[in-house]
Amino acid sequence: MDQQLFHLINERWTSSALDLLMAAVSDADVWKPLLVIVIFAALIFGGFRARACIFCLLIAIIIAEPITNTLKSAINRKRPKHVDSVRMVRLEKGRPEFMSIFKSPVVRRSDESDRKRGDPSFPSGHMTNNTIAAICLTLFYRRGWLYWIFAALIGYSRIYLGAHWPSDVIGTIFLAAAETFFILAALELIWRWGAKGFAPGIFAHHPGLITNPTE
Repeated sequence: MDQQLFHLINERWTSSALDLLMAAVSDADVWKPLLVIVIFAALIFGGFRARACIFCLLIAIIIAEPITNTLKSAINRKRPKHVDSVRMVRLEKGRPEFMSIFKSPVVRRSDESDRKRGDPSFPSGHMTNNTIAAICLTLFYRRGWLYWIFAALIGYSRIYLGAHWPSDVIGTIFLAAAETFFILAALELIWRWGAKGFAPGIFAHHPGLITNPTE
């Protein structure tokens, strides 16, 4: 079932428009300038909630990254291109990077050389980071759940581009969610225990980092 769904998404449910969309969505370099602008704007103009959200998001990603890399090595699941000839799509490089979305993407079949390149398949780093972001935004903002739409698009793109099996994406969502809730719970406890001492003024107005007990 995993392989059948992969081949449907990767080979049959395709089009030139989707090639560009999926490659653009999945390419982190394209989004870096926008992310930097959003983060700096939130830190400067967003108030305590925005700063706390970014702090929790970055800490969760920093902690989750080595866990993801360790699990990749331990589980050592092969990517689709490691075991089969799959349809691979990537953006043509542009300068600056976001100009790549105005070029036709590169589409090719994986070959023997691809079987020796790339890290293991599970868990997915893209899905880990975006699941963390979706959970943090959902907890901090009333409409933060909308980011799940983008996270789902990221997950679909990883299959479409031939980078991951469907089960990699689904499994990573649950794994990343568990990691995120554990990390956020620890940060909340640390805030309630320590902020009263090192930031009493802020603590008086914000006794909770993620949730406010007075609300």
